[in-house]
Amino acid sequence: MSQIDNDWLEAVNDEFKKPYYKKLYEFVKDEYSRRVIYPPSDDIFNAFHLTPLSKVKVLILGQDPYHNENQAHGLSFSVKPGQDIPPSLQNIYKELNTDLGCRIPNNGYLEKWAKEGVLLLNTVLTVRAHQANSHQGVGWEQFTDAIIKKVNEIDRPIVYMLWGRPAGSKASMLNNPKHLILKAPHPSPLSAYRGFFGCKHFSKANDFLKENGVEPIDWQIEDI
Repeated sequence: MSQIDNDWLEAVNDEFKKPYYKKLYEFVKDEYSRRVIYPPSDDIFNAFHLTPLSKVKVLILGQDPYHNENQAHGLSFSVKPGQDIPPSLQNIYKELNTDLGCRIPNNGYLEKWAKEGVLLLNTVLTVRAHQANSHQGVGWEQFTDAIIKKVNEIDRPIVYMLWGRPAGSKASMLNNPKHLILKAPHPSPLSAYRGFFGCKHFSKANDFLKENGVEPIDWQIEDI
């Protein structure tokens, strides 16, 4: 795991010293030594490298990384350049198109959002190849809950986009009156038509940021 070295380090340093994290670290290290695990170990903490705590404006919460080759690179919903756009992200792009008029790009690489201040966080940060949810319950959830709590403590406007039941369950942790919580069904093809389409989370987020004097997010992903 490449070390966190920006302002997140001070925020989560205590987590690294806790017994659960030491067990998690040993488990993950062993998994990488014996199996194919995604994302590559140097990419596990990319969401934190690309979006320092001081820059967070929006938090989009996913579940666990994509589990096929060359997809996951440490940002929820994002895939590396050259990969097919996953179905959930296709639906996110469709909603962006109807909500804000963003063109649908030819790639699923969301690094631009991360650099704009969108923390693309999964609740679980690693997965075995071709085995969805295979690293659930080994300690990542405790670590990412600590991340969410740190964001909740930020004394400035933040928007949370919680899509689907697992993400929505985190709303109970969020009690900062300066923050906006947006909930909708998950954008997967199984549930997008139950209310993700038409939720207008992207325009609502930008309106909220602008009303509070914060530069809105440029959601347009460019073609590669």
